[in-house]
Amino acid sequence: MKRIIPVHEPVLDGNEKKYVMDCLDTGWISSTGSYVKRFEEKFAAFCGLKHGIAVTSGTAALHVAVAALKIGKGDEVIMPSFTMIAPALAVDYTGARPVFVDAEPKSWTMDAGQIESKITRRTKAIMAIHIYGHPCYMDEIKEIADKHGLYLIEDAAEAHGALYKGKKAGTFGDISAFSFYSNKIVTTGEGGMVVTNDDKLAERSMWLKDFCFDKERRYFHEEIGFKYPMTNVQAAIGLAQAERVEKIIEQKRDMARRYNEGLEGVRNVTRPYEDKDVKNVYWMYGILIEDGSKRTRDEVKKYLFEHGIDTRYFFVGMHKQPPFLVKDGKFPVTEELERKGLYLPSSTNLTDEQIEYICKTIKKAVE
Repeated sequence: MKRIIPVHEPVLDGNEKKYVMDCLDTGWISSTGSYVKRFEEKFAAFCGLKHGIAVTSGTAALHVAVAALKIGKGDEVIMPSFTMIAPALAVDYTGARPVFVDAEPKSWTMDAGQIESKITRRTKAIMAIHIYGHPCYMDEIKEIADKHGLYLIEDAAEAHGALYKGKKAGTFGDISAFSFYSNKIVTTGEGGMVVTNDDKLAERSMWLKDFCFDKERRYFHEEIGFKYPMTNVQAAIGLAQAERVEKIIEQKRDMARRYNEGLEGVRNVTRPYEDKDVKNVYWMYGILIEDGSKRTRDEVKKYLFEHGIDTRYFFVGMHKQPPFLVKDGKFPVTEELERKGLYLPSSTNLTDEQIEYICKTIKKAVE
């Protein structure tokens, strides 16, 4: 068997080692070091926003974002069913309830046309989740949020630098969350960030992420807070990554271009979509194995692994998850994506030879 081509491996070829060694040499390894603030400022500036609040994970960023809006018990937040479970958990952590809509069949993001039918008197927010690097159709979503007086939260964990009509994902909402897990476009290993232009939401997010310490009485707490600060070591890695994020994004897009060319004309494979108003950053390059394929999706996955290529299944819809089970809803697009989807190796350091090999192996598997 050939050496396995992994789904993703981080590329740490900038100032990561230099900055981390500075943390170790100076002893500033906790959340009070200077790299945390520098990373927050750098990433917020990249987004074109005033405030960045670094936290321990993308899930923590979502939790803080929802809590900062004072969403809680009895409230509802509308989001897509086709997503990783973290956004639904973040809402549940506050005592609120996630309410799901189906996916849009081309972009795989939330179907904005279904949102208004799910709004009730309990609805407090819409959470737009940008999937695999393709932004949601934010004009329509924002219009609905404004019409009904709802908060707009963005989960941009998979869409660092993605554009909708020239504006970056994560900048449309009242508050947004990013993830810096090891496979994200910008990584800190584990980590996340809340971003916003709202001074009060930024201040509240900073307060919530560190135990809600009272400003006057250090060990007095008026609310339930969290322990979510990012360490200086993580932020040092993140700053080095953020220094070259535009280059990383272009490498992702180049990866997708090479895959698109290699898979062009391959029967029974649907390639990822890029709307004319969108810049897709292809966090992961996902394909659909259509029903006419010689092998099923599961068989294709096994065949690729046997030939040294690792892949991952698409998300299982939130409406099918035991904690959030929806017994009377219909989510046909989400279920089709779950049944057909695979994402391919998507590292920025993939060689032309590797991508050519992956594409040829897929063709053999499906035709």
